[in-house]
Amino acid sequence: MGETHTLTFPVEEADIRKLALGDMVYLDGEIVMTAGLPTHQRIMQCLETGEALPTDLGHAGFFHLGSYNTEADGAFDVLYLNPTTSTRFNPYMPTLIRAFGLRAVGGKGGLDRACAEAMKEVGCVYLSFLGGGCTLLSEAIREVVSVSWNDMISHYRIVKLRVEQLGPLTVAIDAHGNSLYDTLQDEAEKAMPAILDGLRVARAAAAGGDRS
Repeated sequence: MGETHTLTFPVEEADIRKLALGDMVYLDGEIVMTAGLPTHQRIMQCLETGEALPTDLGHAGFFHLGSYNTEADGAFDVLYLNPTTSTRFNPYMPTLIRAFGLRAVGGKGGLDRACAEAMKEVGCVYLSFLGGGCTLLSEAIREVVSVSWNDMISHYRIVKLRVEQLGPLTVAIDAHGNSLYDTLQDEAEKAMPAILDGLRVARAAAAGGDRS
């Protein structure tokens, strides 16, 4: 089991580089979240056209979090948040990580090797959120700082939150290119031949028993 850290955003690159695979992290300060694929596409369009984003992502924590929200009298309230799958954003994240110098990204399910290489370049980690942990995670919400792109449905908007002790989160891809997802994939591939051999032996034994 790794070490436990508290990161306060905005965070320095040196603090990110110190984190190791398997470390547990809690977050304080301001983070940015969205659950939207169209949101990522719109951010990419802004980069292509030079249009400024309504929320500064420079050196930020940018997380794939869905949420349930209410709006009344102009007030936007986040009642709970929960991680969404990051892998569907693989085509966009290397560009976003490099363009904004993101310090931390996260959600559930991980990101691919191209994303890990971008993280290694700029000093960024992937933090794995507890799937189904919305009650625990939502207790960390202290304030909705800003909400942008209100023409989108609520959980696709870019929302900046102030949080306190958001976590526990796991460093699943560190800032040196190491990935727990790659490690688990390698281990699974190495184990697969023995598993298949065992199944073939069991199937043959079962077939022989049927003939007798």
